[in-house]
Amino acid sequence: HTGASEREIVGAPPPVCGVTQRAVAKYVRFAASYRRVLHALSRLARALQKKRDPRAHHSPPPMSAEKAKAAETAAPKAETAAPKAETATPKAETATPKENPMRKLRIAKLCLNICVGESGDRLTRAAKVLETLTGQQPVFSKARYTVRTFSIRRNEKIGCHVTVRGQKASDILEKGLKVKDFELRAENFSTSGNFGFGVQEHIDLGIKYDPHVGIYGMDFYVVLERPGMRVSRRKHATNHVGRRQLVNKAEAVKWFEQTYEGVVVGKK
Repeated sequence: HTGASEREIVGAPPPVCGVTQRAVAKYVRFAASYRRVLHALSRLARALQKKRDPRAHHSPPPMSAEKAKAAETAAPKAETAAPKAETATPKAETATPKENPMRKLRIAKLCLNICVGESGDRLTRAAKVLETLTGQQPVFSKARYTVRTFSIRRNEKIGCHVTVRGQKASDILEKGLKVKDFELRAENFSTSGNFGFGVQEHIDLGIKYDPHVGIYGMDFYVVLERPGMRVSRRKHATNHVGRRQLVNKAEAVKWFEQTYEGVVVGKK
């Protein structure tokens, strides 16, 4: 219904010879209902015809002579391509399963420490060595209590350390392992999957010798972890990390041997 009057729909003239407007409206409603019934009957007839012969309404159009020749030439190509598909199936069967990226080990951080045992000029030069090696400003460590034998007072600065992460940590660690000839002892690895070692002379790491600075040794300590450990450290929605996601000693040794092709002496 478009909003037009029934007289406009039918297009009839005004009432003549006793034909009232109500009679015209009744005729219009009857014609509309009769039209709907005919439409429904035609749809039902088509549905019954499809059930009897489903191909009757979907028969493909006749092919031209050129298309028929093209189809005949394409048939042998499809037959020759079939064996290739059969030979491709064994490759899919022998494909190795993808490694879970959440199980891969990575270097969380590398800690470099130089403990001088006293404050003063020697500690300042040691901090300069760490700054030259890492490009970062070192942090000074303080004594926890007084030891008169070593002339150490409580809260006195006696050492310095730097924490390195990312690709820079991997590069510095590789320099330190070259000094050790990629050989560590089993005692260097902790039960929590971390490991550490020491270097006696910092000039072995590629730093040029400076007579005003001298030679210092330093400690390397590497912390390994798997992705997802941030869950236990973040401020919001902190949660516990499962034991399966933690790193143990055997996994750390295996990672060191595979990543750096190193040797672990005294491994059980």
